Amino acid sequence: MLFRQLFDPDSATYTYVLADETTREAVIIDPVLEQLERDVGLLDDLGLDLVYALDTHVHADHVTASGALRERLGARTVVSERAGTTCADELVKDGDTLRFGRYGLEVRETPGHTNGCLTFVTLDRAMAFTGDALLIRGCGRTDFQQGDAATLYDSIHDKVFTLPDDTLVYPGHDYRGRTVTTVGEERRLNPRLGGSRTKADLIEIMKNLGLAYPKQIDRALPRNQQCGREVAPPAPPAASGWAPIEITAAGVPEVSPEWVAAHLGAVTVVDVREPEELRGELGAIGVAEAIPLRALPGPLEAAARDRPLVLVCRSGGRSGKGALQLAALGFKHVASMRGGMTAWRARDLESFARRRGSHQL
Repeated sequence: MLFRQLFDPDSATYTYVLADETTREAVIIDPVLEQLERDVGLLDDLGLDLVYALDTHVHADHVTASGALRERLGARTVVSERAGTTCADELVKDGDTLRFGRYGLEVRETPGHTNGCLTFVTLDRAMAFTGDALLIRGCGRTDFQQGDAATLYDSIHDKVFTLPDDTLVYPGHDYRGRTVTTVGEERRLNPRLGGSRTKADLIEIMKNLGLAYPKQIDRALPRNQQCGREVAPPAPPAASGWAPIEITAAGVPEVSPEWVAAHLGAVTVVDVREPEELRGELGAIGVAEAIPLRALPGPLEAAARDRPLVLVCRSGGRSGKGALQLAALGFKHVASMRGGMTAWRARDLESFARRRGSHQL
């Protein structure tokens, strides 16, 4: 397999290119917008066909080039379905596989630095690309973007430290000139997560870091929610009065899960997850119509364009993307349920709806 490790000195970000030498199909991991011409030039020099541009998470320290690579080279953009963004072509989850030629990357969810952090592992377990979750002798901060030290500890121990000792670990950043480590090294030597460190130790360490406010977060986050594109602030929603809509930085109309639970009889709930997910641990809202995102608008094509619709998925990423698709088709009263079924279950809203007399659940 062809492999290149690239570096952006301003943000200390590593970008990785992997490719099949025979088919010339390639993927790029964590591309940086300011390095777009460098990366496009390298792909051209090597005669590679970029099929995927992957982000390990929604970055706060640099602007991704994934959207620009989609526009320039036709690559499909990839982020976690938990990332809370709707711009990507592929919203992936734990256990998914992304293939390029004879090779592939397994998706492992490693939240804790952010909700949507991913680690990409080559199918032979030789290499793991950990983003900001696991760094060389360190880890990503947990005080922004839904960060949680306990979650991060579990992610690394369950999804990374279970790999073979000789698996090479390629992080999203390094600030001391180091380029690679191994699972075995980090399991033994990482001062935050390795050796005899416990979950309580990590929580205490992260609580006392006293880190400065990320200097690029206010610029990077809004753009990265749109795959790096510069977008105008969304216009306020029309005063339709059908629901208390809030517009996210990515332009997605959202309503709270509590509002959905209280208005199940007045709106149409559409679950855009895959059929097998409806039978999973999160279950489904009993009155919901099941239409996978890939099938939209499906039966809704014949529906009245002023029909109130609330789209639901696991955590809000796919439903937000679906809401924007339907709005572009002329549906006037459409929104995504904030937090998806994860929030619905966490707040026990099924019981709430039953107490309100909803016999349809």
